Amino acid sequence: MEAEGIAPSAVSAFESTFNSLVSGNTGMIPESTIAPAPDLVNAESFSGEPDTSLLASTVVLKLNGGLGTGMGLDKAKSLLKVKGDDTFLDLTAKQIVAMREEFKSNVKFMLMNSFSTSADTLEFLQKGYPALAGETGLEMMQNKVPKLDATTLEPATCESDPSNEWCPPGHGDLYAALEGSGCLDSLLADGYKYMFVSNSDNLGASLDLSILTHFAKSDAPFTMECCERTENDKKGGHLAVRNSDGQLILRESAMCADEDEAAFQDTGKHRFFNTNNLWIRLDKLKEIINANGGFIPLPMIKNKKTVDPKDDSSQKVLQLETAMGAAIECFKGASAIVVPRTRFAPVKKCNDLLLLRSDAYLLENNKPVLNPECGGKAPTMALDSKKYKLVGALEEATTGGIPSLVKCTKLKVSGLVRMGKGTKFVGDVSIVNNSDEPKLVPAGEVTGDLDLTDTIGLGDLKKTIVDTAPIDGQKPGTSGLRKKTKVFMGENYLENFVQSAFDAIKESGTNVSEGSLLIGGDGRYFNGEAIQTIIKMAAANGVNRIWVGQDGLMSTPAISATIRERGPVWQKSFGAFILTASHNPGGPEEDFGIKYNCENGGPAPDKLTEAIYKNTTTIKSYNICKDFPSVDILKAGTTTVKSADASTEVSVEIISSTESHVNLLKTIFDFGAIKALLDRPDFSMVYDAMHGVNGPYVKKVFVEEFGQSEDLCMNCVPKDDFNGGHADPNLTYAKELVALMGLDRKGNTVDTGDRKVPSFGCAADGDGDRNMILGTKFFVSPSDSLAVIAAYADAIPFFKAQGGLKGVARSMPTSGAVDRVAKDLNFDLFETPTGWKYFGNLMDSKAIFDGKDYTPFICGEESFGTGSDHVREKDGLWAVLAWLSILASVNPDASKPLVTVEDLVTKHWKKYGRNYYCRYDYEGVDKAKAVAMMDKMRADTASNTGKTVGKYKIATADDFTYVDPVDGSVAKKQGIRFLMEDGSRVIFRLSGTAGSGATIRMYIEQYEPEKTDSLAADALAGLIRVALDLCCMKEYIGTEEPTVIT
Repeated sequence: MEAEGIAPSAVSAFESTFNSLVSGNTGMIPESTIAPAPDLVNAESFSGEPDTSLLASTVVLKLNGGLGTGMGLDKAKSLLKVKGDDTFLDLTAKQIVAMREEFKSNVKFMLMNSFSTSADTLEFLQKGYPALAGETGLEMMQNKVPKLDATTLEPATCESDPSNEWCPPGHGDLYAALEGSGCLDSLLADGYKYMFVSNSDNLGASLDLSILTHFAKSDAPFTMECCERTENDKKGGHLAVRNSDGQLILRESAMCADEDEAAFQDTGKHRFFNTNNLWIRLDKLKEIINANGGFIPLPMIKNKKTVDPKDDSSQKVLQLETAMGAAIECFKGASAIVVPRTRFAPVKKCNDLLLLRSDAYLLENNKPVLNPECGGKAPTMALDSKKYKLVGALEEATTGGIPSLVKCTKLKVSGLVRMGKGTKFVGDVSIVNNSDEPKLVPAGEVTGDLDLTDTIGLGDLKKTIVDTAPIDGQKPGTSGLRKKTKVFMGENYLENFVQSAFDAIKESGTNVSEGSLLIGGDGRYFNGEAIQTIIKMAAANGVNRIWVGQDGLMSTPAISATIRERGPVWQKSFGAFILTASHNPGGPEEDFGIKYNCENGGPAPDKLTEAIYKNTTTIKSYNICKDFPSVDILKAGTTTVKSADASTEVSVEIISSTESHVNLLKTIFDFGAIKALLDRPDFSMVYDAMHGVNGPYVKKVFVEEFGQSEDLCMNCVPKDDFNGGHADPNLTYAKELVALMGLDRKGNTVDTGDRKVPSFGCAADGDGDRNMILGTKFFVSPSDSLAVIAAYADAIPFFKAQGGLKGVARSMPTSGAVDRVAKDLNFDLFETPTGWKYFGNLMDSKAIFDGKDYTPFICGEESFGTGSDHVREKDGLWAVLAWLSILASVNPDASKPLVTVEDLVTKHWKKYGRNYYCRYDYEGVDKAKAVAMMDKMRADTASNTGKTVGKYKIATADDFTYVDPVDGSVAKKQGIRFLMEDGSRVIFRLSGTAGSGATIRMYIEQYEPEKTDSLAADALAGLIRVALDLCCMKEYIGTEEPTVIT
């Protein structure tokens, strides 16, 4: 605990409970040692004028450390939606804001978060309630304690997720956290005297000014709010009096022996239970903490759990906890009062959640109150505890809406059911379903006993739950999960990942039953079969509408465009599965891949991909509609599958792969100007789709829109193995195009004799997001391409109409050529890790994060990726049209000689200088050796800094770390950098997107302000030699000869 930086007060508190455990203390409070609590003062009898002046010295604190793991949640429980779209935290924040406005007093508000809830909570508040989120002292962190092996009492271990080895020490940690964090001293120094504490899931617990006034006048050091116990409360803790000293104490269920259970549950004898709404005198709390050596010794609560809360078969552990209400026995003169039930509306089980979400409760001043039509008593809820233990099961049962409970007195459900907003439960209702599938509760009034066992079910939409187990190695890289095709075709491999994704998507708050799921891919081998599987799984996971690109094809940028652009609004896509391994080879012996893009059209953020991966390590089953018919994805149209009971339906629409993307591009570029360029007799071009997905897009734009001959289209028929080629648009793999343009694999010119070389050449990769630009016997590096597009951005209507380009970004390994343009033209400039999602955050800074608006925006990567904020992916077709727009702008007069690609780039170099640049790729190398090489360089960064190598002096050697300026997230280990004093750079990265083996990428860059006409290989020869020596490539890999040179 000390090594984890846990405060001494928390260590002492844990030591106290641990010593209690090992001493043989069971933590039990025998019935014979206590007496019932006496009659309590009723808060509804308080009279007199509330004292608003007390608000200035009062702090409201919500306990927000719980994940709700008992209900199947793995995020802050307070982020669970409880009424409409409002979460617990929404309503709490609204209560605080309203209270401040009502009393014209800025009442201090605090949250006690845990290590598990802090990030989610603060992110939520920052988006929805930025004023609250920005307040000083908002958060106090709950401590954590080790889980104990139930047998040895040693710290428990969990190899699959070490974070499971720790747990919160119960809400009794409030006192240790206040002391250990320094918050208590700070509050006292700032003049705060009173604290009101309650659970974040108890929306009835707002600051009541009349209770505060009573508490202050009573001079009690501690007051507990209690409610009178009813039959529904008999299993919860109760207030009592200790016989030995007459002190009020709290007895929790875990403190009651089996033989005392009857007395414990006797609500006539033990009449009051703790609502966990507490009023504390902060000065008295400090006195007690000091008197006990820095903590409050609270009674131990021993909870028996498993180390992984989602895996009942994992290691048995003990979690030592304390209850904050138990501190009542530590304060001499502590008191308790009775409060109305309106101050106690927590959600501990799905029973409570369904009740609160229903019309049995209304919101008044952002607080839930019992609907008057209920007659003063809430319905008694008894959902099947095995079937509806987890929130996910309740969500599935109420996909059709929340049923009416306002006229219900008791609802008992045994078995799986599906309810809707048209169902109205009246009086006592008991529903039974003994079948193995959820059965529909009919719409209209439902009363009495109802047996659904033999009623008709879902038919083709019946969900089957298939047992499975985790499969190693399903951690997505920067562009999704990529493996050999046969791995994906293996038993449950694809299914495990897709189910893990659906679970993470739903846990993130996305309602998959609304909007559409988009599916498309680059057409590689296994694409069609994978689409059918995902359709069946989507239906089983609650998706009602699915869009699939015709023929199963859709480029990655087109998917982003379709998510963002295709309507109508109520059908808009909430996300997409993209079946691609990008530029990796395809075929039964090659690579396959899958990635998920979110509702903004961009790749899933780290938080979501990490959640997906975590789910893959614990998955036990997946959902699939086995009887869902196969869909003909070759033909446009809609297939609708209805359930046998006519309660629901799933539609699968085969949509145009090109429509949304091409329509968007037509709003960005001046197609007339581009067509005029293409029609010039002295201009010719060729577009190599490399048998990837871009073929149909090339034909749609250049043949149908621009009226050009199909001769322009090279390799534009998509094939599942890319015709045996490697669909990676670079000098090595685009052999046919490179030769046609008069170049070799190193970019050097070759003799073409009398053959006319096209004016412009371009290529796309397998999924259409990358591009390569060539002129006649001239190669444009991706870094120079980005810089030129940025410099001529006003040639593109999309930018000019918005007042010009505002921001540019490049991945860290990309050359600094664009930096000089940004400095000259006063653009915002960003250097990010490799991965388009980092650019997406910058693009969405204003729209999603309410930050600075950097758009319109251009970004690029040295790996042939270029794009703008029109979509949230790199876009190969966009880059080609951008270049053609620029060429059209510098060639307005067809009677004058053509300004070529080479003319344009050499003019750019003359103005800005040239960043000589190349990349060496070492593909398919032994991963362990590659990692060892990287680790050695990482370990030597300090000793290499300041070292002279050849003619270069290393100014800085480091491992690139990126702090996102938009959301504050940190990305570490993004590449080993050697930054030379003269501005030259050597960078090494280990690629995370290869299907097998590892790929080492070595980047070399040297800036020359004037000498711009050398061959890149000659200009960089000395620095390449230095780089190979620095990394000891031959020693680790066995060769210095790269697979690919760019």
